Amino acid sequence: MGGPNDSVISEFVLLGLSSARETKVFLTLTFSLLYFGIILGNLFVLFLVILDSHLHSPMYFLLANLSLIDVGLSSTTVPKMITDFLNEYKVISFQGCMIQICFIHIIGGVEMVLLIAMAIDRYTAICKPLHYLNIMNPKICISFVVSGWVTRVIHAMFQFGFVIKLPFCGPNKIDSFFCDFPRIIKLACTDGDKLEFIIAANSGFISMGTFFLLVFSYAFILVTVWKRSSGDLSKAFVTLSSHITVVILTFTPCMFVYLWPFPTSSLDKYLFIVDFAITPILNPIIYTLRNKDIKIAIKRLSKQQYYLRFC
Repeated sequence: MGGPNDSVISEFVLLGLSSARETKVFLTLTFSLLYFGIILGNLFVLFLVILDSHLHSPMYFLLANLSLIDVGLSSTTVPKMITDFLNEYKVISFQGCMIQICFIHIIGGVEMVLLIAMAIDRYTAICKPLHYLNIMNPKICISFVVSGWVTRVIHAMFQFGFVIKLPFCGPNKIDSFFCDFPRIIKLACTDGDKLEFIIAANSGFISMGTFFLLVFSYAFILVTVWKRSSGDLSKAFVTLSSHITVVILTFTPCMFVYLWPFPTSSLDKYLFIVDFAITPILNPIIYTLRNKDIKIAIKRLSKQQYYLRFC
């Protein structure tokens, strides 16, 4: 008896992305570089916001938290995936699998709350600029972050409570590079179809509801600007394009996996690479390339380092 629910299985075998040796070498190098970029890019944004007083505003407070979340979400799967490329026998303990699932759902859920908060921030800044600092005050921003963590921990523990009680006596192979509730439930010795449907529908409808809420929010902002500026949407669209891009990248894999009526494990595991590796490395780029404040802050930081070194 190896699991906390008296299961026979004490570990799961992750089949990963590929079994070909040449492909493994390529994937190891690729994901190692991606993970290095994720850590470097997001921590740079985080420390830039902390160190530069000009970026101490609601928008950049939320962006810094998003960068921290991206590092955490990527770290739940990518390092394990990289080490598995180097090992012939890819295993994860029962306890490790359960912990990974919980962290993925908690951190992923907090990211959804942060994206909603960022949409509200942009709506307030564009549509109600005179009341921006009163509406998006520090207490409100902190409450968004805290409520995101509290609600997602409760939600993840609620789902976890059902899964941990299931008996697992074989098989123990997961056709993916990480653990997730639907895949684990399929391996249970009891009929878990109803539970699998409940959890998949729950996660899927939360993802879909959040996605459409964000799309509606950004559409409402664009319509408001269009009415006020006699059809000129260029400035607003440039401001919102980065946010819309991140929303699409974040939610497309989740909705496909949890709501698509014809699930294919071989496809959905590749889709989740977008959430765990692609989006976290693109976020720092997307949010900084068109952001004048970030560019100015980088120049300001470079000048400070120059003066400290040579003056």
